[in-house]
Amino acid sequence: MRQFGRMPPSLFLIGTDGPQMFVPDSLADEAAKDDFATTARLICIAHAATACVMALEAWAKFAKPNEKLDLTEPPSEAFDRQEVIVLMGEDRAAQKQTFLPIVRSDNGNFFGFGEHHAPVLDQVQGRFAQILPPHLPAKKDRVLAQLMLQVKGATPAPPTSAPSRPRR
Repeated sequence: MRQFGRMPPSLFLIGTDGPQMFVPDSLADEAAKDDFATTARLICIAHAATACVMALEAWAKFAKPNEKLDLTEPPSEAFDRQEVIVLMGEDRAAQKQTFLPIVRSDNGNFFGFGEHHAPVLDQVQGRFAQILPPHLPAKKDRVLAQLMLQVKGATPAPPTSAPSRPRR
């Protein structure tokens, strides 16, 4: 965020090969978003992930205290929307979500993160939720997922301290 002013969508996981991460080339349209979610699920299966975190930049809209959330208006079109980083962590026992409000300076550059005032959520649904399979995959399922990833040209990488070009 500090270097580029944005955060690429990222999957972080812990699996049989240790920590891994995957960053797609882009999320330019709905098909690319669906492909990233599918690829993330395949990576979790292929590497027998025991925990994962999906990190994404998003627009969020929250209900005011004692008011119901208007679900007819997409957050990206809401007047009172908030730009956030969403961290969605999963293991087989639980899910946890955190919203980090993005603070920008007057010129639009990233300044830092604000205080998290979003309500505690018991479940998040959507294409980027429930990425981890509910059970440890069988060896044959892992091999099949690895072959599918190979055909797709998608390869996770070990996390590094310096950002690098996404691998795909």
